[in-house]
Amino acid sequence: MAPQEPFHRTILRAVLVILAVVGVLWLIYLLRKPIGWLVLALFLAVAMSGPVNLLSRRMRRGVAITVSYLGLLAVPLAIIAVITPSIVNGVEDLANKAPDYAHQLRRQIESNPRLRKLDRQYGVSDRIVQEAQKLPSRLGDAASILTNLGVGIVNSVFAAVTILILSIFMVGGGRRWIESALATQPPERSERIRRALDRSANAVGGYVGGVIVQATIAGLATFIMLLILGVPFAAPLAVLTALLDAIPLVGATIAAILVGIVTLFVDFPTITIIWAVWAIVYQQVENSVIQPRIQSRAVDINPFAVIVSVLFGATLFGIIGAVLAVPVAATVQILGREYLQYRRDMTARDIVEPA
Repeated sequence: MAPQEPFHRTILRAVLVILAVVGVLWLIYLLRKPIGWLVLALFLAVAMSGPVNLLSRRMRRGVAITVSYLGLLAVPLAIIAVITPSIVNGVEDLANKAPDYAHQLRRQIESNPRLRKLDRQYGVSDRIVQEAQKLPSRLGDAASILTNLGVGIVNSVFAAVTILILSIFMVGGGRRWIESALATQPPERSERIRRALDRSANAVGGYVGGVIVQATIAGLATFIMLLILGVPFAAPLAVLTALLDAIPLVGATIAAILVGIVTLFVDFPTITIIWAVWAIVYQQVENSVIQPRIQSRAVDINPFAVIVSVLFGATLFGIIGAVLAVPVAATVQILGREYLQYRRDMTARDIVEPA
């Protein structure tokens, strides 16, 4: 019978283990920002590996990486070029026409006895007119506000550039790193790990493709509806809707609210009511039918698991967690399947060998 370890050594070992775990968790907390950048870079690298591998069949891999990432950078630049002029013109037009809108609202209030009574008690229309007349002169203040936001914008650009560079390094050397690590494993185990990693990469690529399809459907549907309603800036609003629709759960709602604000100045309240009804119906269809179907086929997981993973990811890590929830859930499912298959094979081998 082996001698038992002294009690004080057991206590000391337990305390050291607890301290080590706390220290590791504290270190992870301190490094949470670069760790988050690494996770996003990994996600981007896996997503970009598809087009890079496709182009590398026709050109050198370095050129394929350059072309793919230049195409990736061209997308936000093109979107900014489409949206920015319309936003600037719309804001200026709104500021210049705000006094007229205020006077129209005042006339509507005067024509309604109940609203007229409330207005006389609280002076709402007079205050609206005064503020609307001040609005054009306040456009200069917006410039100072944007200047104050400069530091935050610079930090965001720095983070984006860092993530992009990390992603490029991962795409360029990731396969070599994986093969070097797999070379240290037994052949059977390395084959299983390679298969699980390839399936996980396909799941992430499928998820990105599914998001693009879903956002495109939302943008086209919004564009058609805005054209039918006669709402101005239909194309930029459709692009904005497609971008925000890529954010799970809250993106489509934010887009609907922004478009609803624009409809207030078209034919209130008729167009606004029609848009609100259409947006609610479409979001229900998207959340219940379009998104689960597309993502379940793209990453091969149950639609219920898609919704649950997005809810959990958004609750724990916000927008980033919601975006990464589905590929993480798909990866966990793939790894779980491979592990269970490995356990079944090992059990079958143990049963066969004694015979």
